[in-house]
Amino acid sequence: MNSTSAKRAVAKSAFNVDTIRADFPILDLKVAGKPLVYLDNAASSQMPQPVIDRLVRYQKEQHANIHRGVHYLSETATAAFEEARGKLARFVNAREEREVIFTSGTTESINLVMHGYGRKFIGAGDEIILTTLEHHSNIVPWQMLAGEKGAKIRVVPISDSGELLVDEYEKLFNERTKFVGLSHVSNALGTVNPVKGMTAFAHARGVPVLLDGAQAAPHLAIDVQDLDCDFYAFSGHKLCGPTGIGMLYGKAAQLERMQPFKGGGDMILSVTFEKTTYNTIPHKFEAGTPPTAAAIGLGAAIDYLSNIGMDTIASHELELLDYATAQVNNLPGVRILGTAEHKAAVLSFVIAGVHPHDVGTLLNQDGIAVRTGHHCAQPVMQRFKVPATSRASFAFYNTMAEVDTLVAGIRNVQKVFA
Repeated sequence: MNSTSAKRAVAKSAFNVDTIRADFPILDLKVAGKPLVYLDNAASSQMPQPVIDRLVRYQKEQHANIHRGVHYLSETATAAFEEARGKLARFVNAREEREVIFTSGTTESINLVMHGYGRKFIGAGDEIILTTLEHHSNIVPWQMLAGEKGAKIRVVPISDSGELLVDEYEKLFNERTKFVGLSHVSNALGTVNPVKGMTAFAHARGVPVLLDGAQAAPHLAIDVQDLDCDFYAFSGHKLCGPTGIGMLYGKAAQLERMQPFKGGGDMILSVTFEKTTYNTIPHKFEAGTPPTAAAIGLGAAIDYLSNIGMDTIASHELELLDYATAQVNNLPGVRILGTAEHKAAVLSFVIAGVHPHDVGTLLNQDGIAVRTGHHCAQPVMQRFKVPATSRASFAFYNTMAEVDTLVAGIRNVQKVFA
């Protein structure tokens, strides 16, 4: 057993999924008279009691508008808000806390980079590299920019297994390449992309890289210094935190070069009708009253996940995925889309002769929550020539018994449509 396997074995021995599940009150819910089997974690994960308690404590004992206030509540709320920033910085191993910007989520983070960096440094004839695996949030903003500036988007293709064709990626680079946007993990297929090597290849040609980490941060240990990406984005609601909050990491040197995305309070140092002087980073990008409660809640979620350990979480979820993959592969008439060698906890499938929406509706009658549709990844659906898939996505509080319930539910769907 190598050192990595040994560490995972030790972590796994200390992991008790039943103890974890006790922290999630929503998992006691009954749907259609049956226990909830929540397998829609790629859309939003559930919130543990310690995070709920922290949100309640803030609202009951600490709520105030932050920054600039000199009274007790404002100073207390400000300290808690900035403490949450520090937790996020450590979670992704940022060099400095000022490299962490609070946003409303991954979508706003990517839009911030598009407006702040793209509109300033990308012009007519320039090229932006994206991949077939991107979520719409990492496609549409760059299309908007390309339409405005006269730039061009070039796309990395994928294999039949759902893996990026890295050789084709490298061929896309030329003297006009000015930016790269990559999903760390595909939300539609679960593919874990080789983003570290792809980032290094781009940097060797002077091209900055943004990583969409919405599906990676809940499942993998993230080290932005090791990845060496220029920007990294993720959302709190996929990390056991509240909705309406997320993070953009940016290298300080890049953030300093960028123009603000929004104007208003807290992103300024001084304002006259002749001139506005912008605040320092990260505040330059945090205009207006922030979602203080949500940020503090996200900080509590980071504490919760860190106490379990991201390696422990990844190990349990990989076991769930491997077991579910084997069980679903044994079902005749069911095809898994996305069979990459390296995957996170996503299982997308289609059932012959059954529309995914019907699959989702019938599974719901068994208390099973999955996501059906194109998953905001229509280019992926087009690549596999399907209109949609059913997607079961796992979290560390899911169990092997729930996988068995899913498989039984799929069999029931097939019986109904036999």
